[in-house]
Amino acid sequence: MKILITGANGMLAKAVKKRFEKEELILTGSKELDITNAQKVAEFISSSNPKVIINCAAYTAVDKAEEEKEAARKVNCEGVKNLAIASAKNNSILIHISTDYVFGGNLPLEKAYKEEDPKEPVTVYGITKLEGENQICQNTTKFYIFRTAWLYGEGNNFVRTMIKLGKEKNEVNVVSDQYGSPTYAVDLADIIYKALEKKIPYGIYHATSEGFTTWYNFTKEIFKLVNIPCSINPVTTEEFPRPAKRPKNSMLSKEKIVKQGIIIPTWQNGLERYIKSEISQK
Repeated sequence: MKILITGANGMLAKAVKKRFEKEELILTGSKELDITNAQKVAEFISSSNPKVIINCAAYTAVDKAEEEKEAARKVNCEGVKNLAIASAKNNSILIHISTDYVFGGNLPLEKAYKEEDPKEPVTVYGITKLEGENQICQNTTKFYIFRTAWLYGEGNNFVRTMIKLGKEKNEVNVVSDQYGSPTYAVDLADIIYKALEKKIPYGIYHATSEGFTTWYNFTKEIFKLVNIPCSINPVTTEEFPRPAKRPKNSMLSKEKIVKQGIIIPTWQNGLERYIKSEISQK
């Protein structure tokens, strides 16, 4: 099966590449394929003729997007529209990665967001990612949109940052009032693989690890697994002001995708495997 992967140098793309290594892969970064150029996208997809397009390209600098609105919209909306139109014309399956930021983040903490819940993005990043989702729904029918959150994997990420800080400092401050599911990129790549393998119905699915926690408790688990004695102080979101508002509730319900027979590991399991394979061995 011929698969085109965009944003090939990113964290998720690297995990996807490994999971699909037995397939015929076409790997593109922005130099090989500028997804914001409609003509180039149409020509590239027509000539390469992939059966599946996995779009890992995105503008993900959440804070920077508040100033660079057009840059974020170009990649997260216009680029996605170009891929959707070209994939429909080529009869390819389009797989796209979206985010919990399409929601407002203020759902009561006893609830997790379902796919059809009202979309109320409050950041430029969230708004442009939702626009991208809408472009896919309007321009093609053979698609999977996987909303994820708190992603980490190969390269720089929250886990590596906290390990570095924990080894350098006696204490660290970590936000304790934001809830979500830390998600190992390897596990998200596996969800994508299984969705194609099982040929689950096209549509939008939530795809994070099972279980919910806070950044504070996530850090506690990281330090425990790496045996770091650094003290962790819980702080509020208000004590950590950022240009883009962070959602208090990033919890996504996986009920819809689990009903399709896809088993999702817990965030604790994913973290343990990540540390064993990518931290302990180096």
